[in-house]
Amino acid sequence: MILYYKGYESNPITQYASLALVGGFLADFGAIVVTSESVHTSFPAIALSGNEVEGDIFELLESLPLAILYCGFVKCEVENVDGVWLRIYGAPLLGLPDMASLVEDHSSSQDIFDIFSNVFSYLLESGAKFVAGNTMQVGEDVFMKLRLNTNDEYYLDSDHELFVAEFISESDTNQC
Repeated sequence: MILYYKGYESNPITQYASLALVGGFLADFGAIVVTSESVHTSFPAIALSGNEVEGDIFELLESLPLAILYCGFVKCEVENVDGVWLRIYGAPLLGLPDMASLVEDHSSSQDIFDIFSNVFSYLLESGAKFVAGNTMQVGEDVFMKLRLNTNDEYYLDSDHELFVAEFISESDTNQC
């Protein structure tokens, strides 16, 4: 079954949460997974049903980290590139940029997931916009600089805004 949002809510997260709620409801009728092809993500329908949740399932759906359901968090190993690319897909559908970062191995995945989730929360709450060259503190002693992908990183090409996050030392930040 393909679901589309045709309501009047302008907030894209509320729109997605509404669709996720319907997908979860359909679990009682045999739905197995809720997926969004454009954001490269899927989620078990039963987990969205609310059957195992205390409280308001809709509030829970709206409060999920974006990269769990509303954006795709993809790990990609590229031939002749040392390390693992961690990339977010679909954030432009929420008015946010996609992001990517090259890490040494898969062991950094959860940390990067958390950082990207926190950055997206900050962008949504503040209305701030990124430009290439921005730096920011993303942890107690963790800093990153944003850049655009290079021609050699053709595998990161996107029809939408995408920033590559590189982790830097505090001394390399744009301090005023």
